[in-house]
Amino acid sequence: MAKVWQQPLLNVFRHFKVGEWKRSTKEGDVAPVTDKTLQCTVYRIQGSVSASNYLQLPKTSTQSLGLTGRYLYVLFRPLPPKHFVIHLDVATEDSRVIRVSFSSLFKEFKSTATWLQFPFICEAGPRKDLAGVAPSGARWTCLQLDLRDTLLVYLNRRYGHLKSVRLCASLLVKNLYTSDLCFDPAVTTVEAQRAKLSVTPVPREMAFPVPKGESWHEHYVHIRFPSVSSRASSEPAQKSRSPPESVFRGHVLELLPHPVAFSNPFPDSVSPVARMFGPTASRQASSVPRPLPEVRLFREHSEVCGENGPGDHSQEPSARAQVTNKHAAGNSTHTSSLELATVPVALSKRPGRKQSSRDTASGDTVFQRRSFLPDPILRLKGVIGFGGHSTKWAVWTKDGAAVVYPCHAVIVVLCVDTREQRFFLGHTDKVSALALDGSSSLLASAQAGPASMLRLWDFQTRGCLSLSRSPVHTLCSLSFSSSGVLLCGVGKDPHGRTVVVAWGTERVGRGGEAVLLAKTYTGVDVQAFKVAFFDEARMASCGQGSVRLWRLRGGELRSCPVDLGAHRVLELTDLAFGQAQDARTLYVCSRSGHVLEIDHQRMTVRHARLLLPAQAPGSPLSQKQTSGAGPGISISSLSVSQTTCAVGSDDGYLRLWPLDFSSVLLEAEHEGPVTLVCVSPDGLRVLSATSSGHLGFLDVPSREYNMLTRSHAAPVLGLATEHSRGQLATVSQDHTVRVWDLATLQQLYDLRSPEETPRTIAFHPTRPALFCGFGSGAVRSFSLEAAQVPVQHRCHRGAVTGLAVSPDGSFLFSSCSWGTLAQYRCSAAQCRILRVTDDMVCRDAHPTPNALVVSGDSRLLAFVGPSKYVVTVVNTASLEELLRVDVSALALASSRLASAVAVCFGPVPPGHLLVSTSSNTVVVLDAASGCLVRELSGVHPVACPSLALSRDARFLLTAADRAIKVWDYAAKASPGHQVYIGHSEPVRAVAFAPDQQQLLSVADAIFVWDILGAPESSPPGSARDSPGVPPTCEASPGERQLEDTESGASGLPRQQVPVPSQAAPLWLGLRAGPLEGGDGAFSTSDEEGPSEESHIPEGLHQASGLPMLVKEASGAGDGAWGAPGGPWGFSMRPHPRGCATARSTSAAQARPPARPDCYRHFVARYKSPLLVKSTSVPGARTERLLLKAVVGYNGNGRANVAWKPDTGFFAYTCGCLVVVEDLHSGAQRHWLGHPEEVSTLALSHDAQILASASGCGNTASRCQIRIWDVPGGSCRRLISYHNTAVQALAFSPDDALLVTLGDYGDCTLALWSMATYELLSSVRLPEPAHDVAFNPREAGELACVGQGAITSWLLQQRGASVRSQAHREPIPEELGAGELTSLCYGDAPLLYCGSNAGQVCVWDTCASCCFLAWEADDGEIGVLLCSGAWLVSGSNSRRLRLWAVGAVPELRRKGARARSSSVFMERELTLDGAIVSAVFHDSMDMGVAGTTAGTLWYVSWAEGTSTRLISGHRSKVNEVVFSPSASHWATCSDDGSVRVWSLASMELLVQFQVLNQSCLCLAWSPLSCRRPEEQQVVAGYSDGTLRVFSVSRIAMELKMHPHRVALTAIAFSADGQTVLSGDKDGLVAVSRPRTGMTFHVLSDHQGAPISTIQSTHKEYGDLGAEGADLWLAASSDQRVSIWVSDWSRGHCELLDWLSSPSPALTEFPSHPPPSLAAFCPWDAALLVCAGLGVHPEVAFYSLRQKQVVEKISLPFFAVSLSLSPGAHLMAIGFAERMLRLVDCASGAVQDFAGHDDLVQLCRFASSARLLFSVAHSEILVWEVTGHRATEESLGSGPRLAWWRS
Repeated sequence: MAKVWQQPLLNVFRHFKVGEWKRSTKEGDVAPVTDKTLQCTVYRIQGSVSASNYLQLPKTSTQSLGLTGRYLYVLFRPLPPKHFVIHLDVATEDSRVIRVSFSSLFKEFKSTATWLQFPFICEAGPRKDLAGVAPSGARWTCLQLDLRDTLLVYLNRRYGHLKSVRLCASLLVKNLYTSDLCFDPAVTTVEAQRAKLSVTPVPREMAFPVPKGESWHEHYVHIRFPSVSSRASSEPAQKSRSPPESVFRGHVLELLPHPVAFSNPFPDSVSPVARMFGPTASRQASSVPRPLPEVRLFREHSEVCGENGPGDHSQEPSARAQVTNKHAAGNSTHTSSLELATVPVALSKRPGRKQSSRDTASGDTVFQRRSFLPDPILRLKGVIGFGGHSTKWAVWTKDGAAVVYPCHAVIVVLCVDTREQRFFLGHTDKVSALALDGSSSLLASAQAGPASMLRLWDFQTRGCLSLSRSPVHTLCSLSFSSSGVLLCGVGKDPHGRTVVVAWGTERVGRGGEAVLLAKTYTGVDVQAFKVAFFDEARMASCGQGSVRLWRLRGGELRSCPVDLGAHRVLELTDLAFGQAQDARTLYVCSRSGHVLEIDHQRMTVRHARLLLPAQAPGSPLSQKQTSGAGPGISISSLSVSQTTCAVGSDDGYLRLWPLDFSSVLLEAEHEGPVTLVCVSPDGLRVLSATSSGHLGFLDVPSREYNMLTRSHAAPVLGLATEHSRGQLATVSQDHTVRVWDLATLQQLYDLRSPEETPRTIAFHPTRPALFCGFGSGAVRSFSLEAAQVPVQHRCHRGAVTGLAVSPDGSFLFSSCSWGTLAQYRCSAAQCRILRVTDDMVCRDAHPTPNALVVSGDSRLLAFVGPSKYVVTVVNTASLEELLRVDVSALALASSRLASAVAVCFGPVPPGHLLVSTSSNTVVVLDAASGCLVRELSGVHPVACPSLALSRDARFLLTAADRAIKVWDYAAKASPGHQVYIGHSEPVRAVAFAPDQQQLLSVADAIFVWDILGAPESSPPGSARDSPGVPPTCEASPGERQLEDTESGASGLPRQQVPVPSQAAPLWLGLRAGPLEGGDGAFSTSDEEGPSEESHIPEGLHQASGLPMLVKEASGAGDGAWGAPGGPWGFSMRPHPRGCATARSTSAAQARPPARPDCYRHFVARYKSPLLVKSTSVPGARTERLLLKAVVGYNGNGRANVAWKPDTGFFAYTCGCLVVVEDLHSGAQRHWLGHPEEVSTLALSHDAQILASASGCGNTASRCQIRIWDVPGGSCRRLISYHNTAVQALAFSPDDALLVTLGDYGDCTLALWSMATYELLSSVRLPEPAHDVAFNPREAGELACVGQGAITSWLLQQRGASVRSQAHREPIPEELGAGELTSLCYGDAPLLYCGSNAGQVCVWDTCASCCFLAWEADDGEIGVLLCSGAWLVSGSNSRRLRLWAVGAVPELRRKGARARSSSVFMERELTLDGAIVSAVFHDSMDMGVAGTTAGTLWYVSWAEGTSTRLISGHRSKVNEVVFSPSASHWATCSDDGSVRVWSLASMELLVQFQVLNQSCLCLAWSPLSCRRPEEQQVVAGYSDGTLRVFSVSRIAMELKMHPHRVALTAIAFSADGQTVLSGDKDGLVAVSRPRTGMTFHVLSDHQGAPISTIQSTHKEYGDLGAEGADLWLAASSDQRVSIWVSDWSRGHCELLDWLSSPSPALTEFPSHPPPSLAAFCPWDAALLVCAGLGVHPEVAFYSLRQKQVVEKISLPFFAVSLSLSPGAHLMAIGFAERMLRLVDCASGAVQDFAGHDDLVQLCRFASSARLLFSVAHSEILVWEVTGHRATEESLGSGPRLAWWRS
């Protein structure tokens, strides 16, 4: 809490008495002077060297200013012409010192972990001097630095206080001020009061003098940094109401280096606009064409050079499938060279037959029968794109109704009125030229590439009539004669010479081929070539400085030039023959703007005109002249009709001229250079194309321009689809992000980023928002509702490679090429960063839509990383690693290591994860266990970078190179597939459309395919249970007559027409249908004897099973649920007989709801789904293990702490256990019974009953609520009702009622009787509720809070039913709080509520109004407690605050006039995590608080202290080790910490923390290493480092880096002088901790992670080997090596090697078994192994006999193993959450439950008296009661199961 003496403002110079120089220091030329502008004394700091001339506060660096104000105001003026520097040392909350520097000396922003350097750029006048030095007229500046935001934005750290300031030459400084208030220096207090402004005026002592009548901004500069809009604007700094004078060029520019231009949606029919200008017309763009002023014509003699429009996109040579037509007869297959529009075509293969890559590439494919129907399964519906090789080819059909144009390898026929597309398919590379004969019956097209292909098509049937190889390298021009019997083309040969070719096409339509008539070489440039329409033997060409007339005669092509005279220097670009009445004229255009009219019979230039741009409105009209000067229009294309000539120019205009070129008739402006114009045959429409890929036409009669298609100008890199609006978003190398309408294929939005390339794209599933990742590392969020500046996040250093949004809209994930993974919260409108982790994903990965994928239930995130050989699955909420699969180990048949390329999730049931590998296979894994389910080999000749699975799991899409394959995924054995080609470039991404009826593929263009396969019925539990598939509901005929508003809202069709019933009630938010597997609510007892079902009131035993909420016919008000402020009368009673709801619970759960943007909701940690159903719990007399202690607190729970100070009862949860602990002695009791993680607790007011709730899972179909007897510690009753999780529990003041609140997936409120444990009533809420509470003074009043409102209930119990009056009151809009997240009752009638915006609002329950609110925190308030005059608030900002609210009852009387100034914050404590639980004494002076860090704190407000009560790891515990003296033990975890605990008290003693790394293995030094008081622990980390810590000195002694990848196992040698470490690549390094040297590396296990390393001592020479160190290494590939070493002599010898085949994958559906090995403590020559065989067993291997001497069978594969150093006992942990103790002497076994997850670790203490078992972060400590026991005694007891192995 900020110190009071610093508020509201602190004058730093005055407080520290700068003039006396006792608490400050000066160096160099620092002197006080009088400034004429400010008329006061200021300090001048000058000198040639800034570092030698400065003023510093405080005097020494060891001191601290301790200034906590958020804003630092620096009043200074730079001194020209020198630079200046300002250094600020700022301390963070974790006591790290960050230096923040501002200087005009800096040229660019620089950032390290401890230093931020911001350049300061001074500007003067209209010109900006970016050199950095201050200009001569530099003004006084108020520099306002937001220290909190600066640290938060650039380093993601929290601001603590300002430690020191150093002002270095050269500058004048008046003063420094700190404050928490944001002042406006341009407004004084008097002005603010007079004008009643809402700004905070500057105090008088900070104000600059302003002459009367003048503006503050005319004399001074105000800079606020970071600016208010720095996160949403490209401006690096913000000045208040003045033109920019001085700005920062800092990291804000790094945040938004290149702002993206956002264009509003526009209809294609309006833009570009056709214009006709008149003499008085404005140049403003308009939708109505206007007349143009006349343009003078000049004769230009000088050459005007210009660039050709589009560049030539060279393509990588690749042979493609040739045109084929299949005819199958019996078993024979015939291929022919003809094709009838069958490509893209399904090239399917019969299962079992392999097709060589050579066949696939060359097209010599032998077609087989289709493996699945229909065949083909895809049909090309639409193409978004234009051009490819060039954008100068598009022609009209004869009737002018359609346009023919190329789109890369596809030729499109587009009907201009209906926008229907037809396709000519067959080219395998880009179409380079196109021509259509005069009758629109024959189409010719040429394909680019080294082997240029010429195709002739029947235009009506779209069949390919002829296919021939062109004699030229690339045909760049084609032209038909009018009759179509002659085709001419121009191209280049391999040597670059121009070739002109003529073909005869007369026999093509009759089954013949095109005949080569003539071919000639020419040395002139040819840009255009056309055949005359009036004479098929005459042609014309133009090019650089030449026009030639050609003639075909006698099989030869001959040409003669036209004398151009002075125009021979022109670059001629296009030509056209005049029409019938003007047939003698040839029109030729040039880059210089000239149009030449040539008489081709006389071969002379008749006229030469220079077309000039239109002049500005109001200027004199241009007259025709024969000569003149001035720049002309660079014309690229022209087309002539009978009366007009259309020209297209590089300035983006299409102009329509009369044939005398006297004036412009029409013009249309485009967004890029026009490359093509073509007048329709009727002369009424003019087609135009641009180099940017736009194609449209100008309708001359209506003077309107119609856009036909837009396209990307470069390859498309990725796509994303939006479900509700049917939109498609794409990113491209042309630096644009475009959004398309999938229904019309028209462009909706165009977002441009000129200087950086967008790489990845994703839609938000519920909001109109778009996320895009860029090559610069930026991730930007665009709102599609309004044109807004995008919000940018800069947490990546490399190019963004992956982007994914969870289907529920809660989280956004991004990855970059540097291996960084970022998590964002995107459920609200403002997306914010939650976590940024390094080295998570694979480095240098290519951007792909399959780089990051989220499962359909939004729980799992999968990606390739941290290396390319590994696929990792993490929890989306916590980023906790759940699964890691080594892909290289799956490709056993491959000769090289296979790496993962792409990943894809299937539907949630069955939960498959598909991985594409570099070995051209797709492996299907179980997403929970990583088990291999199936494998598709030889998917493509190259690795597949993109794949997608349909929602019903019927079809799998794979794409590689230019081919798309559709697989019959439902076929388990030998799935067939169909191949489709059509793209001319490698396919970057494929996806199913939101409706699953179409397929999308992007590469050179965007292809939309129709899926012709009819939907099939989904297999049980898979398709229809998938997210997005509408659930089905079944109801009886009586039920169908009822109308459920919720079911109606879901959009489900009715089973039959509803029949009106007499007095039918209106159903509002009913609890849906019967629960799975039961008849509604049930209750059982855990006591001895058969389970007793609780009495359920009459009516609950119907098929409906559950009570429902019925609106009464009479009562107060008829408002609907959700109507703001409407009072309702509801009756909560059992269902009437024969009535049921129309929606089943299973249907309701088919689509998982979105988690609210509220941390208050409990989300169970993802864990192993397996649980032994019949686990035995030992009896008290015979158990060999007694649960002694539980280490840890479940910080994932909510309100899971119970404390009664009067009785001393204290309970909390850890996993599925309820731990009851004596705070004085530390003794624990453990209440077992919950099968899943406990979410919340509630203690009755008399402290006699404790209620606990656990979530549902695979082991429980519904949530269990257990009612515990506190004195006896037994479970009184088990009740169940909710389906997903229980959010909150609350007892009524008289403890007669218990209310249970379901979470956001359940949305139900249930009321129970504590006398009979019956479900009295329930109601389904229309939206999630976050908290519920009873009024402590009224047993019949309760309230719950949720989104936008508070709901109160008045309960009246009448027999078996409960009547209630419910009232819902919305949050006042002026509060601005989106959701109320917590509540508590205060003094009557006050109700306090906390919001997710950090506000606390106070409600008057009598008046049902909110009368007071204040900003209580920066984060969401999840905990509120009130008693008397004190209120405690806890938030996710880690703050726990105590408020004095004694004046609130008095403020209630003021009503709307109440102000929060009477509410004071008395105390504040910052804990180690978000506050999730809290309970305090009635006096509120002491209490207990729990955090998400897994810590319970004792809080004393009187002393202002917090003491750690319970501590545990927050993340997964990876190892437990013990000191040789049996006094201490240590743990390491994924959170990067190494913790040392006392074995006697189980208290945490020492913690070593390494940030941003996971500690994966740990070892304690043996006694022989050093003296006992100098014990060490060595830890291995995920970055490959090894650290040695001294326990006694509490310090790190050594850091080594022996590995390049993560360490997975570590051990000391027997003498403690050597450390053995193994990594995930299978290397074992041998290092000396004293010298820090690694002197030996073993690679025998390379390729598989090392799972175990253990070392022990042996007698020298024993086992036939020299050396005293006997050690082993086990790897995950079921191999164990045993070594004998003498490290002092550098001797290391392999003693034995064990290997075994991998276990069958079907044996363990949850977790693959690790390779476990350990030396037997009671026989050093005996090795104990598990996981090495094909069966679950433990093998005892004798190193002397070299064979297995004994085996013990296990029920499951072991995941952990430990042997007791005392007795012959062995502990085994299973993935089934079971711990087994085996007596190796007698063979007896005993099983123990109580774990919440798989038992990943079990370790006997060195004393053999204790056994530690670990499940994720929960550590259970068991006491071993005895070492010897008979089988009979072990077998006694009613709940034990013993047997011999």
